[in-house]
Amino acid sequence: MKIVKAVFLAGLLAVGLACGYSSKATTPAVAGTMPTIAALVPASMTHGMSAFALTVNGTNFSSNATIYWNGTAETTIPVSASQLTATIPATDIATAGTAAVTVTNPGTSGMGAYGSGGTLAETSAPMTFTIN
Repeated sequence: MKIVKAVFLAGLLAVGLACGYSSKATTPAVAGTMPTIAALVPASMTHGMSAFALTVNGTNFSSNATIYWNGTAETTIPVSASQLTATIPATDIATAGTAAVTVTNPGTSGMGAYGSGGTLAETSAPMTFTIN
């Protein structure tokens, strides 16, 4: 009887392992929509001026896209899929020079099995803002 139990348990163990308790396959995130910047309004300011509203015109802006000023996220107001605005503080234009402006569409969470899928964040090519 002990041999029958041992054989039965060994068979049950083999079947359980054959069914696989491995990690579940996930689908990696895919590329998101790439935003592009066509124009900055205004395109330049005189240093030492007060804070101002920057309008970024372009394409493929998501409803939660963010304007970055020299790598710093600014509070962004979406106007449409082709226009965003942000207030640039006076401290950012205190001295003459340039600033790199980009727009980032954030990634989205995966909705597939085990949280797989989704999209990656995408950032536009930079456009130069001139501080005279």
